[in-house]
Amino acid sequence: MTPEPRSGRPRASSREVLAEAACELFLEQGYDATSVSDITRRAGVSRSSFFNYFSAKSDVLWSGLDEQMDAAARRLRDGMAVEIALASVGEGLAPDALALAITNAEAMGIAAELDRDRAVRQFRLQREVAARLVREGLPALSAEVRAGALSAAVLAAVWAWADRTGSGRPLGEILSEAIALV
Repeated sequence: MTPEPRSGRPRASSREVLAEAACELFLEQGYDATSVSDITRRAGVSRSSFFNYFSAKSDVLWSGLDEQMDAAARRLRDGMAVEIALASVGEGLAPDALALAITNAEAMGIAAELDRDRAVRQFRLQREVAARLVREGLPALSAEVRAGALSAAVLAAVWAWADRTGSGRPLGEILSEAIALV
């Protein structure tokens, strides 16, 4: 007995289709004026499909980087050297919805949202790095300060790469340079 083919969009492509639809709409009508329903309608998927991939509209922009940061946090907890784990954020991260949003923040009306979400992610990464540094014996205050600088370096590198102030260099190279500055 041959299984019947599944109908609908393949799961692997729906995420990208949703991100593309969202970015198109953010550029056309602005971030605030775009609803999840608008995105799903443009992408041709159900509202529930959207929430299979993203918990909120802003997550469309951040999902690729969030996955890389989660992987880096696991590497930190598994004992990988801090600088190497942080530099790994750039592995396999391609220009995506976040890079498009950074580059077109004003046109999308999303600059304030990006700043807020960037701070949330920077702090999340800082917590992971600080916890690791404390486990290695660094005093808590020193760990927080160093972790803050390192997490800021990671996000600054992503921004430089996305908005092309990194001179078109690969993200990994920019990350390594930014981390070395700390």
